[in-house]
Amino acid sequence: MPGSDDIIEHAADFLRRISPEGRAAARRRRERRKAAFMRIAKRVVLACLAILAVAIAIGFVMPLQAEGVFLTMIAMALVSVAIILWSRAPDFTPEKVASTDLHLLPSQTGEWLEQQRPALPSPAQRQLDQLTASLDAITPQLAALDARSPEALEARRLIGDELPELVRGYQKVPPSLRRQPLNGGPSPDKQLVEGLGTIGEEIARMNARLADNDLKALATQNRFLEIKYKGDGEMGEQ
Repeated sequence: MPGSDDIIEHAADFLRRISPEGRAAARRRRERRKAAFMRIAKRVVLACLAILAVAIAIGFVMPLQAEGVFLTMIAMALVSVAIILWSRAPDFTPEKVASTDLHLLPSQTGEWLEQQRPALPSPAQRQLDQLTASLDAITPQLAALDARSPEALEARRLIGDELPELVRGYQKVPPSLRRQPLNGGPSPDKQLVEGLGTIGEEIARMNARLADNDLKALATQNRFLEIKYKGDGEMGEQ
């Protein structure tokens, strides 16, 4: 019979799923799965068409017997299976994610977090929904950064190192101890939720700082254009 903690956990999970963040996260997961399926389907179709074109070309030279048609079908099936197996989603690890290109760092970190989702408590899953949205928002900003700039190094440390390390540190705690306060402090579950919230807030601040730099650069360029062209025009009229 489920205990009160389990009932609360299920209720919290239900509320997370129907929340705006939960629905948005679920939509993003569906979109990623759909995009991945379409990529695989396109590769399979193109490969099968290529095999069929080769078979037709051979048929102009020599008529294909039943064995030839059968071999063509076998080749199409084998190639399709090979493409599906080759196109499986990669098994992301923190080590692989930390060394990836900067513009791929948010998406791959998000994929790794999604793989850890089932092992995390429901409040932490709600934080993951918000984190995923923050990671998606900061991706264009990171893509425009020089990988050697201080901002890029800070983003790589926060997203590629500290965030996965927080989750892995929680996973090392025995499940029986995760809900219990330790040494008079918060439980590991609460520490995880608070840590994810802190990282999410820092990612949002980082995104705002990068966007502020872009806005200042745009304003400077606009001011330069006004001085160069509107100013010249006003002087000419005088």
